[in-house]
Amino acid sequence: MIESTACSGDVAVAVAAATAGADVVRDLYGRALDRVDKGQGDFATAADIAAEKAILGVIRAARPEDGVLGEESGRHGGAEAVRQWLVDPLCGTLNYAVGTLLVAVNVALRGGPAAVADPFSGEVFATDGETAWVQQARQDDGATAGLAPTSVTRLVDVNLDPPFPSAPAFRAADLLAHPDFGQRFRPRVVSTSLALAWVAAGRRAAYVTDGGVLSGSVHFAAGIALCRAAGCVVTGVDGTPLEAGGSGLVVAADDETHRRLMEMILG
Repeated sequence: MIESTACSGDVAVAVAAATAGADVVRDLYGRALDRVDKGQGDFATAADIAAEKAILGVIRAARPEDGVLGEESGRHGGAEAVRQWLVDPLCGTLNYAVGTLLVAVNVALRGGPAAVADPFSGEVFATDGETAWVQQARQDDGATAGLAPTSVTRLVDVNLDPPFPSAPAFRAADLLAHPDFGQRFRPRVVSTSLALAWVAAGRRAAYVTDGGVLSGSVHFAAGIALCRAAGCVVTGVDGTPLEAGGSGLVVAADDETHRRLMEMILG
């Protein structure tokens, strides 16, 4: 355990905002919630909307001049704002709606600190942009544990949800069917960015998803920031750096795991 001296300034705002959203998600769990149809099988629940409202309240109070892009309510503040927060109030809405506890609340300052909160474990994974750690949301002593990626579990989360913009060059189902995959790894399917925090924490060896350019996505920005700060290898599914337009996402605990996955993906 280490004493956290980094949880101040912007990272404290990220942690407080993510925790506020997670509190709402946890409190509303198990209730019959109204749904808002977003088309193509996607939807939001009243919990998504209420959690985003709580997150926005924290950010507005602490950083009133900043812009915010929320998944449910869109853009707040000036589009020209130099600083912009990316908010996904409930990543894993379908899981949540059917009573599965694998969800996350994501808050990231574009290019800066970020936090991913697990409403049900009480854990908050955070980064100041240089280091990454995990703490208990209801912990008062400030103690945190640094994140240490490792591939020892051999567990790889693969997102099978559409869209599939990289097909036919890359299909997640083809990766799972690759003969070397089963020999080296064990598949898991979570379909929530909580899996990215688990890669950073050493609970997963890697995470793979298609889905276009994700570096500025409200769904993935916080998890990507965590993984980079923890020392993970982060690229698109074509091996291209995300900043260079890499599509999709491959996050691996180490170079060897990333190399093995890219050999299977690229053939």
